[in-house]
Amino acid sequence: MAGRAGQEWVIQPLLDVMATLRGPGGCEWDRAQDFASIAPYTLEEAHEVADAIQRGDMADLCEELGDLLLQVVFHARMAEEAGHFGFADVAAGITAKMQRRHPHIFGDAAEKLTASAVKANWETIKAAEKPRLSALDGVALTLPALLRAQKISARAARTGFDWPDANGALAKVHEEMAEIAAARTPAERKEEAGDLLFATVNWLRHLEVDAEDALRLATAKFERRFRAIETAEGFAGLPLDAKEALWQAVKAGN
Repeated sequence: MAGRAGQEWVIQPLLDVMATLRGPGGCEWDRAQDFASIAPYTLEEAHEVADAIQRGDMADLCEELGDLLLQVVFHARMAEEAGHFGFADVAAGITAKMQRRHPHIFGDAAEKLTASAVKANWETIKAAEKPRLSALDGVALTLPALLRAQKISARAARTGFDWPDANGALAKVHEEMAEIAAARTPAERKEEAGDLLFATVNWLRHLEVDAEDALRLATAKFERRFRAIETAEGFAGLPLDAKEALWQAVKAGN
């Protein structure tokens, strides 16, 4: 494990590697990339970091964090080549932001705040730094659809545009279910399906349930149970009632 004294310089070899890869005589693939072509890899690496955390695999997390750091270095190098900014600007910028948004730690009058107060203070400072034309500004388009719906509905709710309680949100879910059942064309069904998903996310927010986490857990549970039943001999050729019996047996044991 690198000592504290070495941490100041440990990033330089990685910066040098990227400069070589992007430089004359470097790797043709790396030299051909731009921000748009690298962005999908950046998202993929972020998801792989989250996956390692979910699995509790610290060795894998260490490796995946390195892969994610490479993405930062890659983007910073391309920006430096275009004369926009470099890695040092990225590091200095986030350092200043963290100090600015933690005045209770780095300010002249340091004080102890609760976690909720710190979060509220962060949002206030952030809003002052980046004035928005809309309450919905700043929610990334590339977020997973369910997570983005959750954030958009929460942003709208902050302005008072919200159901007064969970019952109103649940009624909207029932309304959207009826509308998707009544839809006549694929295009109508698609639109109403989206409305149903959005209404469900809104209802879950009222119940203080994180929709993204809930769906992830449900998918993992289904995957675990299905993997258990598909090992049965001749599974693919079994009738549905036999497969259901296997499912219920696995479900009983969770």
